[in-house]
Amino acid sequence: MSSLLQVAAIDLGATSGRVELLGFDGQRLSLAEAHRFANGPARVHDTLHWDALRLWSEIKSGLAKAGQFVRGADGELISVGVDTWGVDFALLDARGDLLANPVCYWDRRTEGMLDAAVAEVGREAIFEATGLQFLPLNTLYQLLALARQRSPLLDCARSFLMLPDLFGNWLAGSRVAERTEATTTQFFDSRQGDWARPLLDRLGIPTYFLPEVVPPGTVLGELLPSVAGETGLAGVTVVAPASHDTASAVAAVPFPGGAGDADGRIRAYISSGTWSLVGAELAAPLIDARVLRANFTNEGGAGGRVRFLKNVAGLWIVEECRRAWARAGRETSHEEIARLVAAAPALRSFVDVDALAFAPPADMPAVIRAECARTGQPIPVTEGEVLRCALESLALRYRWVLGTLAELLGKRIEAVHIVGGGSRNAVLCQMTADATGLPVLAGPAEATAIGNGLVQLIARGEIGSLGEGRVLVARSFELVEYRPGATSAWSEAYGRYQRIYQTV
Repeated sequence: MSSLLQVAAIDLGATSGRVELLGFDGQRLSLAEAHRFANGPARVHDTLHWDALRLWSEIKSGLAKAGQFVRGADGELISVGVDTWGVDFALLDARGDLLANPVCYWDRRTEGMLDAAVAEVGREAIFEATGLQFLPLNTLYQLLALARQRSPLLDCARSFLMLPDLFGNWLAGSRVAERTEATTTQFFDSRQGDWARPLLDRLGIPTYFLPEVVPPGTVLGELLPSVAGETGLAGVTVVAPASHDTASAVAAVPFPGGAGDADGRIRAYISSGTWSLVGAELAAPLIDARVLRANFTNEGGAGGRVRFLKNVAGLWIVEECRRAWARAGRETSHEEIARLVAAAPALRSFVDVDALAFAPPADMPAVIRAECARTGQPIPVTEGEVLRCALESLALRYRWVLGTLAELLGKRIEAVHIVGGGSRNAVLCQMTADATGLPVLAGPAEATAIGNGLVQLIARGEIGSLGEGRVLVARSFELVEYRPGATSAWSEAYGRYQRIYQTV
C-alpha cells in the first residue's frame, strides 16, 4: 500500500465543524486538520434552523483542502465520511431536493410533545419499542410536532434523512439511514434493528419516507462527478462511518485489548464536550423497568455494539459562564480557568447540572448563584467560585451516573476513559477521579474524528477490526492517567449533594 493512506473525517458539531485527515502507515495513526469552520443555528421568525447549504459549502472547501494536503504529503486519500450530532433531520421531495432547512433541536416546536406522546401511547410502550431515553428534543417529538401542526412538509416529503445521511446523499447520491444516527430518533427498534413503525403509526406519523437502515462502515459509493469536479477528488469513496458523533468518539476509546468488559468488570467511558455521554459498551440492548426509571439509553455503536449511556450536561455550563463574562468585557482562557478554580475553596456548593434551568443559553453565573441561594448553600461570588461549583457539580453528577450504571449492569467499574475536548481539562479529569474513586484515563481529545476515520479504514480493509483499531489509538496518541486523591472529602460532599438533590 501507499506509504501513508489517508481518510477524511468530516465532523460537524453544533458550534463548529472540521475536516480532519486520519493517516495510517501500517503501524500508527496520525491526525491533521485540513479545515475548520464555525456553525450555529440561525433564527428566522420564531424558528431555529441549521444552514445546511453553508455547511455543504464548507464541507466541499474542506475536502478540496484535504486533497491538496494529501497530494503535498505524497499520500493517498481513499475515502471520506460524515458524522454529526443526533436527532435532527431533513426532508426531501420526490426529486431529492431539500424541502426546508433542517430545524435545530433547541427549537421550541417540541414543547409539550413528549407529554403528548406519553399520553397517547404510554411511557412504557415507547421505551419498550425503542430502549431510548426520554429527551424533549428527540426526533420523535420533532416529527410529532409536524404531524400535530398538519405541516405540508409531511405531505410533500418522499425521503427522511438524518443530517449525516443528508450530506452522504449530497456526496454520493445515497438515500439510506446509518444505524448509529437512526438510534437517536426514539423511533428505532433496537432489538429488531429497524424503524419502530407501529409506534409511529399509533402517533399518526407517516412512515413511508423512512429509508433503509445500514450499519456503520457501509460504502455509499464514489463522490458524485459534480463533487469530485469541485474538490479535485475523483474516484474517492464515500463511507458511512459511525455517523452519530458520540458513536464515532466511543469507537476511538482506547480500551485495553480493544474491549471494555471482562470477568464481571467494565471500563466506562465519558465522551466529554458540550454534552457528556457517560456509559459502557454492551453486546445487546438492555431494556427493562430499571433502565426506564434511570432514563438510560441504548444507542447504536460501531462493530455491532450498543452504547448504553446517559446524557449529562457537560461543559456547556462552563462555556456559558465564559460567554457571560466575555459579554461584560472579561475574557477567560482555559489556563486562567484552572488558576481561578485552584484558588477557590473546594466542595462548598453544588448544582444539579441537568436541571432545566441550565439548558438554554443564559447568564450562567447568575443561574448558578440563584440555584445555590434556592437550596440554602453558600453563594459563589468570584469567578473561581462559580467555576469550581460548576465543575465539582459535574464530577458529582458523573459519580451518580457511573454508580447507577454499575448497578444496572451488575458489574464493577474498574476505570473511566474520558475522550473528546473535555479530556484536555485537567481540572475536571482530576475531579472525576477524586469524586468517583476510580482511575481516569484521558484522551484522545479528537476521538470523534479518529473514530470516524477508524470505521472508514475498517470498511476499506486496511484495519481488521474495531478492537485492532483501538489498540492502534492507544499506540498512536498521548493518554494521561489521573489517580483518585482526596476521596473521603468527596464522599462527604457527595452525601450532601444527594441530600440536596434527592431526585437526581
